[in-house]
Amino acid sequence: MALTNLLPALLQAVMKGQPKALKDSHYPGWHLAPTTGLLNDPNGFIHFAGRYHLFYQWNGLGCQHQHKGWAHWSSDDLLHWQHEPVALLPDQEYDRSGCYSGSAVDNGGVLTLCYTGNVKFDDGTRTAWQCLAVQNSEGGFDKLGPAIPLPHGYTGHVRDPKVWRHGEYWYMVLGAQDLQLQGKVLLLRSENLWNWQNLGEIAGSGLGGLGAAGYMWECPDMFTLGGSTFLICCPQGIAREEKRYLNTYPSAWLGGQLDYTKAQFHHGEFHELDAGFEFYAPQTTLTADGRRLLVGWMGVPDGEEMRQPTVANGWIHQMTCLRELTSRDGKLYQQPIVELQALRGETRTWQGAADAMPVLDVQRLELILESAGEVTLNFADTLILQWQNDELRLARRSLETGEWLYRYWCGQARKLQILCDHSSIEIFINDGEGVMSSRYFPSHPAQLTLTGRAEVRAHYWSLRSCMVE
Repeated sequence: MALTNLLPALLQAVMKGQPKALKDSHYPGWHLAPTTGLLNDPNGFIHFAGRYHLFYQWNGLGCQHQHKGWAHWSSDDLLHWQHEPVALLPDQEYDRSGCYSGSAVDNGGVLTLCYTGNVKFDDGTRTAWQCLAVQNSEGGFDKLGPAIPLPHGYTGHVRDPKVWRHGEYWYMVLGAQDLQLQGKVLLLRSENLWNWQNLGEIAGSGLGGLGAAGYMWECPDMFTLGGSTFLICCPQGIAREEKRYLNTYPSAWLGGQLDYTKAQFHHGEFHELDAGFEFYAPQTTLTADGRRLLVGWMGVPDGEEMRQPTVANGWIHQMTCLRELTSRDGKLYQQPIVELQALRGETRTWQGAADAMPVLDVQRLELILESAGEVTLNFADTLILQWQNDELRLARRSLETGEWLYRYWCGQARKLQILCDHSSIEIFINDGEGVMSSRYFPSHPAQLTLTGRAEVRAHYWSLRSCMVE
């Protein structure tokens, strides 16, 4: 499609597609999702001038990974969101194959986007530019063009700039692939967002004692929390283990200390960030009151995504719930933000044998469950969680073959907080020690049935719908 035809085609797609998406029983009631078409990575998550802004990768023309631009929501309370003008479309030579992921900063009172301009050539090769855009008086964004060309020594897979301010400088982490096809994270520094010095590789495959750790590290994000510096990323090509890194592409975190003067990151071992079936490309920001929040894409590239039944209704994917991050003994914890409690209806409780617990309407539900025994949670015969003494095992049938697939969280789970929407389930373990996020597509009205002789204590709430305006 010609670049100049994108905007009229997008408007037509939204007008035709949104009514169909909203009638889909799997369209979320309180999670963020596309009006129509494809949503993937969250981008530019920031608190700016009294409002929260969340941008996201969007193809409004269909469910394929094409025509990627940045769409835009904003909120003053992290609960009620509204649509803003589309921020970026792939309409320049330097971003003609897609306005890929990136971040946003407050540059002297100007909301500034830092994103990857992707260019694919007819011979199959590609290049990438790190680009800037600034908000204008109408709420849209004016592109300023490329600030960083493809760095020497790397393939065309260089993308996803995350930028922050430290002291007198701007810093950027950037996902990259070297000429030996190994995934790396670069650290760059600038005084003005335009002229950047590449300080070198601070993490990646073959660095920091990791050994072989994937051919491309996407979506890096670096922040300090509780005295530790964390790097979250998506290491594509990391080896699958028996019960970890089972998705086509996982998300992971490293904890340690960043030495800004030497541009060195001293870190420990890899940890999986989310052990469910769908979680990728997370991004964080700071709130007005100093909390570190995370949001992720509840999807995985190159998996069974195009088999999802929502494709027939012209839309695909959603975001996770917003999560607050904390650090305990150098370990990263995730919990749903407290603002979500405003969606709760009447509090209900139950204590007794799991077998005797009432069947619950799971369409929009929050459930806090404590138990010391073995319990099975059956979500509409579509997703089954087996809570065992030393692990959680989540089961779901393949959309391609019908065979049962499994995901695991290893450890002793004492408490689960489960958030359900029309086609998603997020399981927070031991007050955020672990998380398992998954899409599922039950027939509605869907119900949750517990089985097992173990004693359980439950608090649960129905959750009201909260749609984007």
